[in-house]
Amino acid sequence: MFKWILASPDASFKVPDEKVDSTFRKKQLGVLIATSFSYIAYYIIRLVFTTEQHSIMNEYSFSISQVGLILSTFGIGYGVSKLFMGALSDKANTKYFLAAGLYLSALFNAGLAFTRNFYVIIILMLLMSSAQSMGAPACQREISLWFSKKNRGTAYAIWSSAHNAGAFLCVMTVELGAYLFNNSLAAIFLTASVVSVIIATLMLLINSESPAAEGLPSASKYDDEIELTSEGEIASTDKTSLSIVQVFIKYILMNKIVWAVALTSMAIYIIRYGIMSWIPSYLPTKGFSPSFSKWLVGIFEIAAVPGVIVMGMLSDKLKGQRALVCLWCLLGLTVSLMIYFFSTNQTLITIDLFFMGSLIYAPATLIGLMINEAVPKFAVGVSTGFIGFFQYVLGEVGATALIGILVDKIGWKANSLVIFVALGVIFILTIYLVINDRRVLKRENKIS
Repeated sequence: MFKWILASPDASFKVPDEKVDSTFRKKQLGVLIATSFSYIAYYIIRLVFTTEQHSIMNEYSFSISQVGLILSTFGIGYGVSKLFMGALSDKANTKYFLAAGLYLSALFNAGLAFTRNFYVIIILMLLMSSAQSMGAPACQREISLWFSKKNRGTAYAIWSSAHNAGAFLCVMTVELGAYLFNNSLAAIFLTASVVSVIIATLMLLINSESPAAEGLPSASKYDDEIELTSEGEIASTDKTSLSIVQVFIKYILMNKIVWAVALTSMAIYIIRYGIMSWIPSYLPTKGFSPSFSKWLVGIFEIAAVPGVIVMGMLSDKLKGQRALVCLWCLLGLTVSLMIYFFSTNQTLITIDLFFMGSLIYAPATLIGLMINEAVPKFAVGVSTGFIGFFQYVLGEVGATALIGILVDKIGWKANSLVIFVALGVIFILTIYLVINDRRVLKRENKIS
């Protein structure tokens, strides 16, 4: 019954040599478009509750703590589920796995249109978080399989920036639903689900599972490139006879670079959600209108797109030294956060949010890529799930539930305190990862 979701065997045919180049490039472009637009649709659904939190608090009589608990419930469910879904994606047909997660997300999101009960909303958010956790592992596995290290940073950055575009399009979808249906919250949730289902169906038609399943050579072989993991192993093999548990123990739990990247990513996500999740509630304390604050969530996200792509391209130019690019971004982020928290000038804060998006999301993107490159191809999904656990169960929860509780007790200064502590942790770990990147690069240069 579920054979359709399992990974396809290598194709019994091989694409003729004279057609390999054109076929590979065509399929590669299709994968990039399909993963990017599918992930846009994932985020259109994921952020409806966040963007509408002010209206929900007013209409449903929810407190900031309750909203923070709902958001953190999603984070916990997403992080735990991503650990399992990441492992499953390594054994799955990622083309169908990606679409299935989006269809289920749309279904559970539609359920939010028919209830105002706090506990029912919690359950629906948990179910939706599990479905949502199918997206990133499938996308990251496809990108790792279809793009070699020399151009993966650019491809990964384009895909990753799709969630920024998705956040902006979420605001547009919310406004469209509000305009067409007289500000009905139920209609807003349903509109987001319908839009996402349409995108999922269209992208399913142009996506491809893996080069091997299409009768093509691996991306590394196609680009004539040698790629090593953080442990010095050849990284191009995308299948293994090892069980999921064996892969998890050997290539995740026993890999110190994976742990360093995961902890760095956790701290970055504390900053990411500590800013993005609370923009609609924090900025009105500085005189911004609730309506404009909601739009600033979208502006914060969409303004990051060009910066993330440029940083991804730069990391390719530096031969995969992703951590070095992250370190440069952190220096700018320090200044940007000081303006955001300590300035009272609304124009300056608005401009600052344009730049802050890139300075947060570029490191978040490159860190996500670094954990995939620290392991063999057959462990990309489980590595994505592992880092997702740290990002959402610890990172997002710290930035939503914890900050929500602290703000209720001691005010908004708690937000800045948590974020600056996280920033200090990131600096220390990133310097360690810069040193490791250079060590791996030297090994690759010796082999080539």
